[in-house]
Amino acid sequence: MLSTNNLPINDELDALVVGAGFSGLYQLYQLRKLGSSVKLFESGSDVGGVWYWNCYPGARVDSETPSYEFSLPELWKDWRWTQRFPDRNELHSYLQYVGEKLDLKKDIVFNTRVTAARFDPDTDRWTVTTEQGTIVRPRFLVLAVGSASKPYIPDLPGLVNFQGILHHTAKWPQGGVDMKGKRVGVIGTGSTGVQVISKIGSKVKHLTVFQRLPAIVLPQINSKVDDEKHARMRELSPLIYRHRRQTASGHTVHSFPLDTFSVSSEERQLLWEELWSRGGLNFCGDNFKDMMVNQEANNEVYAFWRNKILARFDDPVMQEKLAPQVAPYPFAAKKPVMDDNYYKVLSQTNVDLVDVRKTPIQEVTRKGILTSDGVEYEVDILVIACGFDGATGGITQIDIRGLDGASIKDKWTKGVYTNLGMTTANFPNMFIVYGPQSPSILSNAPTTIEIQCAWITTCIEYLKNNRLTRIEATREAEDKWRDLTMSVAGGTLFSKAESWWNGANIPGKAVEPLYFAGGIPYYASILQEQEKNGYPNFTLSTHGQTAATIGSGNKYTTNQ
Repeated sequence: MLSTNNLPINDELDALVVGAGFSGLYQLYQLRKLGSSVKLFESGSDVGGVWYWNCYPGARVDSETPSYEFSLPELWKDWRWTQRFPDRNELHSYLQYVGEKLDLKKDIVFNTRVTAARFDPDTDRWTVTTEQGTIVRPRFLVLAVGSASKPYIPDLPGLVNFQGILHHTAKWPQGGVDMKGKRVGVIGTGSTGVQVISKIGSKVKHLTVFQRLPAIVLPQINSKVDDEKHARMRELSPLIYRHRRQTASGHTVHSFPLDTFSVSSEERQLLWEELWSRGGLNFCGDNFKDMMVNQEANNEVYAFWRNKILARFDDPVMQEKLAPQVAPYPFAAKKPVMDDNYYKVLSQTNVDLVDVRKTPIQEVTRKGILTSDGVEYEVDILVIACGFDGATGGITQIDIRGLDGASIKDKWTKGVYTNLGMTTANFPNMFIVYGPQSPSILSNAPTTIEIQCAWITTCIEYLKNNRLTRIEATREAEDKWRDLTMSVAGGTLFSKAESWWNGANIPGKAVEPLYFAGGIPYYASILQEQEKNGYPNFTLSTHGQTAATIGSGNKYTTNQ
């Protein structure tokens, strides 16, 4: 028995879960129901995952309640949301509630970062090492580190020379940062940057925003959840949970069942006005069904959005910076950004918007940022809001080595290979939740997480019941899954945007679709087929003695 943080640990666990966010907590709960010996290692000091670390000003989810919660009756019946789109503090409180209500914390080891994992083919176990020196040997390793757990900081010349306060939004101090009366610079205008800018704009002395590409910001229209709304929400909750599994995104929104140009211009405008007035994901999710596959249709949506933004500014320079005549990327091909205050803040006299495509950042100085036109923007606080090494970064930053000793980082250098977005050849008994080549961030997190964790749990139960000690994806299966992932994404406009959704934001990273764009119902049907047929496309064995090698006769198809 080992001990970490005064929590005794059997070093030969049935399973180890890494990460205490939505996916890790749910997976821990499901595996404990099997009677398994399971622990969870979390590098932070509390549960929450991304909602523990992302405590920057303005942090808020863009998924609507009650879609953004677990469907377990023992959880939702006693929980009350106060906002349509909860902020970070309320989300963190919810995940703390989940940990307490399900009594999960007794099996969680906090302040424990996993640094390495090696698979031992002689014992069919993983040897997992932490930064603190703890070593455990679980049969199964479940990586629940999420798609946004490795922050990206661009290689800006002179960054180390900056003498002011410097923070990446994903590593924001838990106690916050006092910005009142300060000169602040924000690099990045994705979802995080927009939220920070919107929140601090009225508090700081001066704000300088460094923008590479304009964000396409939609109205969120947040609101309080009063007693009447809460009662109605809970009356409909079971129906909502079932419905979200029937939509492509796992939200309660779903595309309008007609093509853009199959209706008159007037009908298009009326639909768009209606969706705009609803706020949230409605304008993206409930739009015409060909919006993400027809460039001409997508251009029409962009034009509608652009007119909305142009009406907010009189200055033609600001208009072109924020809503250029030519779309910088297809509408919704990047993560939708929702906020109700962003454009108002940018119109303030204490805010400067710097287009770094025209005047690139030359270097970070002791006092601020120098751009190529010779202007030095002096700031007291510099905020890096440049996102993440998405999908793979949280996994590859751990030194994970499989059967042949090669690392997962090396395997994925030229492109990601998984089977079902949850397993990968040469790394037996390792499962990934909410990771690459799964619906992940293209979907509502709790929807995908519940589906994947249930599948993993049933798979492990099957192995235990049949006295099998190893499961490994075949290379043929992961080749087919990669082909399917690429094929589905290739029929959309997602690949035409440079973003962390396809790795284009990380220098040297293979640029490719990183997530499965086939939708939740199609994805779930494939998982069900695998489960029903005894896990074809995997090799199952007991200490080296193969029980079944199936895969050559099972192909993933693009029929939806």
